[in-house]
Amino acid sequence: MLARVLSAAVLGVDAYEVEIEVDIANGLPAVMVVGLPDTAVQESRERVRAAIKNAGFTFPASRIVINLAPADVRKEGPAFDLPIAIAILCAQGIIPQQALENTIITGELSLDGSVRPVKGAISVGLLAITANHTRVITPPANAAEVAVLEDVDVFAPASLLELTEFLQGKRSLQKAQAARVEVSETLLDFQDVKGQTAPKRALEIAAAGGH
Repeated sequence: MLARVLSAAVLGVDAYEVEIEVDIANGLPAVMVVGLPDTAVQESRERVRAAIKNAGFTFPASRIVINLAPADVRKEGPAFDLPIAIAILCAQGIIPQQALENTIITGELSLDGSVRPVKGAISVGLLAITANHTRVITPPANAAEVAVLEDVDVFAPASLLELTEFLQGKRSLQKAQAARVEVSETLLDFQDVKGQTAPKRALEIAAAGGH
């Protein structure tokens, strides 16, 4: 059976959409990941296998092909763990395909099935809005930053099991809320900006020249 899940990869400060296709077919048990995956993505096979088993599901003893499209762009990082696991469960018929419509999923998995934070979550949220998707599934640690975007619903399951039951309609999840941060202008200091060396240098030159 074939299943499709939408995810995203981050390049610089921008995110681009990645469609994860999983096909489970008869044959000798094997898991193949194609679509220019880097080492971290290749290693997701073992993290996903353990997470699915520890969440109480059966990892299929079949020939599994995981395609990350577009195939001509290199995929990096562990953020594809969660969408790959969901795609495998969907291909088994455990999660209905229609439950994944207009949804972007991203997250790293621990071996016990818990969801770890990823980089560039806010960029993924912006991509979802641009592409007219209505829902983003993100790790709990990233939820508050993505929830500042008002045009997309953000959900942050703590584990693979929670997300699976949510997509099955067996569990409800609260929409993530944006963190409220109050900052006094008197406490702002340029030295508190971490990194961003080039922009800070440009501002210093502009200030020195009275521009």
